[in-house]
Amino acid sequence: MTAETLTDRNRWLALYVLCGGMLMIVLDATIVNVALPSIQDDLGFSQNSLAWVVNAYLIAFGGLLLLAGRLGDLIGQRRIFLIGLAVFTAASLVCAVAQTQGMLIGARFVQGAGGAIASAVILGMIVTMFPEPREQAKAIGVYSFVASAGASIGLLAGGVLTEAINWHWIFFVNVPIGVLIAALAVKLVEDREGIGLKAGADIPGAVLLTGGLMLGVYTLLEAGEKGWGSLHTLALGGVAIALLAAFVARQARIPNPLMPLRLFRSRQVTGANLVMALLVVGFFGMFFLGALYLQGILGYSPLEVGLAFLPSCVVMGTLSLGFAERLMMGIGPQAALIAGLVSAAAGLVLFARTPVEGDYLTDVALVMLLLGTGAGLAFPALMTLAMSGATPSDAGLASGLVNTTVQVGGAIGLAVLATLATERTSGLLADGEPAAAALNSGYHLAYLIGAALIVVAIAAAAVILRPERDGAAAQAAYSEA
Repeated sequence: MTAETLTDRNRWLALYVLCGGMLMIVLDATIVNVALPSIQDDLGFSQNSLAWVVNAYLIAFGGLLLLAGRLGDLIGQRRIFLIGLAVFTAASLVCAVAQTQGMLIGARFVQGAGGAIASAVILGMIVTMFPEPREQAKAIGVYSFVASAGASIGLLAGGVLTEAINWHWIFFVNVPIGVLIAALAVKLVEDREGIGLKAGADIPGAVLLTGGLMLGVYTLLEAGEKGWGSLHTLALGGVAIALLAAFVARQARIPNPLMPLRLFRSRQVTGANLVMALLVVGFFGMFFLGALYLQGILGYSPLEVGLAFLPSCVVMGTLSLGFAERLMMGIGPQAALIAGLVSAAAGLVLFARTPVEGDYLTDVALVMLLLGTGAGLAFPALMTLAMSGATPSDAGLASGLVNTTVQVGGAIGLAVLATLATERTSGLLADGEPAAAALNSGYHLAYLIGAALIVVAIAAAAVILRPERDGAAAQAAYSEA
């Protein structure tokens, strides 16, 4: 075996190691959902306090992604990945042995911070390791499958572990996996030097950015309970916006910004993140409200909910790993993206006609296939476009930006959709509708709004993302930047 062949093999092994870390982190956003009733019974959570088992993770995760991505550019992406992985693994162990509510919630916050630090730089490392267009498209396909299918895999894994053993094991399994991934990453992932803290070690900016994002995510997660027009939501939302505005203003006037605003001059970066934000609203709504429909209305067990989402995972994997690369190299990422968006919108429209007495084969299976097709085509194309306008020195920031768009966009979308669904349900209950029919009608409204936003995303993809920027052209721009 030649040295060149060995190096090429190591690159692909490094990709699988990084994606293994990403999968572990993405899983933890949803694996806990199906275990919540068991956690509630064991630790005595109230219904309101139980939400913080999920929210604590999301606040830290959404708030630290951009900062972690930029730190990867400054001090080295592998170093940041390993630090995040160590924090995530240690926090997982604390979650697993938690015996009190406060201990579990605190550990989940730290776990979210570790997950953000590690995951923020992964996509940046991948595009740097695979500069050749065809290889990069294939590598991004692998990453996109992990990032998009991880939520449904988490539902399945959570159901299996909770029913077969107990809820503690949804956290215990992270410990040996995290240690193994760290050991392999040290051996296989190249340790590239960062551009140095002097190129953007903006401590006040970091405080403004992290504080604004964390407060914004917290406000969104609480808005459904407090009310969108409440003083609590408006006041905290205003402070979050003010902090982020102050951060942007600071970045525009200091010589070495933490987040160089030049990144947003790229139509590809800005357009891809806009489309991503619109797309994830529909997908977050499908995963969370769809799971409620299957469990609360059709009476599925946690394991059955996970199995119900399995076809979407299979289709995502088949397309992301087997066909997305060829499609993007053949017709370009913009055309592949639009095809995926059309499929996703069709799936959500079909989901909006599911009856109370629904049957999986006739009412749900086709929806899962369409949404899996949409994700399998759209996410790899979006990842490629979002990274195509970033220079190597900004790859970590661009990677963190993509992940922030997914998490914060999804949180905003889910909060809005859940609130509108609840209002629709409450109105129908007041009019005398049966509970199951009222709930289902609320879910239908959410799916239709998600589909409408994806239609807007199709228009944005057609107008902003220029058709002539095929995979090769995008890569050429990236290389010349």
